[in-house]
Amino acid sequence: MSRYFHVIAAVLWKDVRTELRTKEVFTSMVVFAALALLIFNFAFELRIPNKSLVVPGILWVTVAFAGVLGLGRAFIAEKDKGSLAGLLLAPVDRSAVYFGKMLANLIFILVVEILILPLITVFFNVPLITLPLLLILLLGTIGFAAVGTIFSALAVNTRAREVLLPVLLFPVLLPVLVAGIRTTIGLLEGDPLSDHLNWLQLIAFFDLLYLVVAFLTFDYVVEE
Repeated sequence: MSRYFHVIAAVLWKDVRTELRTKEVFTSMVVFAALALLIFNFAFELRIPNKSLVVPGILWVTVAFAGVLGLGRAFIAEKDKGSLAGLLLAPVDRSAVYFGKMLANLIFILVVEILILPLITVFFNVPLITLPLLLILLLGTIGFAAVGTIFSALAVNTRAREVLLPVLLFPVLLPVLVAGIRTTIGLLEGDPLSDHLNWLQLIAFFDLLYLVVAFLTFDYVVEE
């Protein structure tokens, strides 16, 4: 078991170290998120008297589309350099590779969220940095990274991988996005988190479902 976690940590550290050196994924995600928020700000400035009505959708849509940029690059570096086959042929459980990649994607998306939350607060004058909202965002991001990583592995071997990933991902991710938006709306309206436990449980259920399915199917997904 310690070897299993060691492999997860090794894959995670490899991706984090590579990103710290190149900053390719992180830069594209942050720039896209900032531009999207800027466009949303100008788009709703004159037409929406109460911007808090649109903030939940803006938040989750921005996270989703910025996250897809990062997820799309999860396996491309290894694929282009020819090292993906070597990684998969290593004498380790392939699910450990998945969890290492998933945790790296989770960290990248969370860092982007940490940066865009203050921007949304400034642009739309809506307080978003609260513990209940951060909890919902964390749970939703776990599900996003879990299912996004498995679809990224599936799409990397196709020619239209940039187009195929969001087409496959968003329909499956829809329950988490809907639950996250509905819960965020309630929290911004002043409802306690206890009033939205059903949505919270739905997100947690799909997080677990995505992780279990990915754990069971990753070995078959990466077979060419």
